Amino acid sequence: MPSPSTPNVYPIQLQAPDISRYAEGNTGIPYVHRFEADEPGPHVMISALVHGNEVCGAIVLDWLLREGVRPVRGVLTLGFMNVAAYETFDPANPNASRFVDEDFNRLWSDEVLDSARDSIELRRAREVRPLIGSVDLLLDLHSMQHPAVPLMMAGPCEKGRTLARRIGVPETIVTDSGHAQGRRMRDYRDFAEQGSPKNALLAECGQHWAATSGDIAFSCAVRFLRETGVVDAAFGGEIGREPLPEAAAWEVTQPVTITAEAFTFDQPFTGGEVLPRAGTLIGHDGEQPIVTPYDDCMLVMPSRRLTKGLTAVRLARRV
Repeated sequence: MPSPSTPNVYPIQLQAPDISRYAEGNTGIPYVHRFEADEPGPHVMISALVHGNEVCGAIVLDWLLREGVRPVRGVLTLGFMNVAAYETFDPANPNASRFVDEDFNRLWSDEVLDSARDSIELRRAREVRPLIGSVDLLLDLHSMQHPAVPLMMAGPCEKGRTLARRIGVPETIVTDSGHAQGRRMRDYRDFAEQGSPKNALLAECGQHWAATSGDIAFSCAVRFLRETGVVDAAFGGEIGREPLPEAAAWEVTQPVTITAEAFTFDQPFTGGEVLPRAGTLIGHDGEQPIVTPYDDCMLVMPSRRLTKGLTAVRLARRV
């Protein structure tokens, strides 16, 4: 089904860059650029546009490519993912370009990728799949529907939380297992296995169109590159050198997956709210009340796309 077009209620403060100059790439995969140093090291990747309307990551990759970033050790790959969706981006209707046929970030299981299904997003996922499988350390840059606390989605393993703490931006860290409707790219194969040295993070940098989301994306990406050692410590100048508060870690205990034809929230939640008492009403899934299961429950990314089978919100407790 096409990407739902939810009305936009937020000012657009970010300029979506023209990425057509990167179409050819240098890997045989359109819009993917790979650079290799003489000194050995990990294969590090930053990805953007997994959702076509989340432009902060595209701004960062555009800057890195224009600046001529090159690794001092290992391999650095920069990839624009769902370009077909991004090409439909219209500031007058910015929510409509999340995807073309289906969510690119719900396809990352071998069962789905090897299936007979077909869509524009599946074709692109299959095209970049060998590349993603070769990456050691991945940062996937995203943004959110509502103005809310930026989040580092660290996946289901402690290794993700550890890497997120070392990067430090965003400082609110969430470990989770993703969505009932399909696996995210950051959870593909070894990324989600604690025993593997491979690791991946998904940064939710703030509201889609907010200037601050661009700032968070720059800080996060530069700190990630320094932390992985693929660039030297001076890279990026003053970007990402701001004093940071102590990281706060949360664990998603359950997603609220919509089972009824209609879901409504009890309040206009935007995300990051910590509800102090167990049993607090969050909303209704049809006639079924949804309440907090414990004290100090954080609401993670409540959605405006309240369709049966999708995630309405995720519930998290402090680790």
